[in-house]
Amino acid sequence: MLPARPIIRCLSQARFLSVNLSLSRQRLLSPAYASRQAPYASHVSPLTRHFAAASIADEKIEEIQELYATARDEFEIAAEETEKMTIYAPDDRKAAREELTKLQEAYTKAIAGPDLEVGEEIKRRIGQRIRELENAVQAMEEAAINQD
Repeated sequence: MLPARPIIRCLSQARFLSVNLSLSRQRLLSPAYASRQAPYASHVSPLTRHFAAASIADEKIEEIQELYATARDEFEIAAEETEKMTIYAPDDRKAAREELTKLQEAYTKAIAGPDLEVGEEIKRRIGQRIRELENAVQAMEEAAINQD
């Protein structure tokens, strides 16, 4: 049989916990506690709009970046073949130009969408790289014409 002292201590601790839990529940359910919590907004804040626009922009940018990576790869292959003046160079330049055209169409479509904020975000984040690739492809094509 257990000594009486530890049992009483365990019972008093259990009662203490039970009382504290019930007080915590009462505080959580009381109107005074509820008034201290942050109220839910009954309107959509401008920040919510910004984050929604950003996620749409992120999706479109991801799509454009995939096209950019493909166009960039084709450009690098074409530039190498053009520099070496191989028989494959004209076809590689044509493939690079086709991929660049796909990229330009997707980019133009994305920035000309109904949401100007998304279009500006796309221009800001990826526009410079696209212009650089356009200039590089154009320079490569001019160099190929001068080689002939």
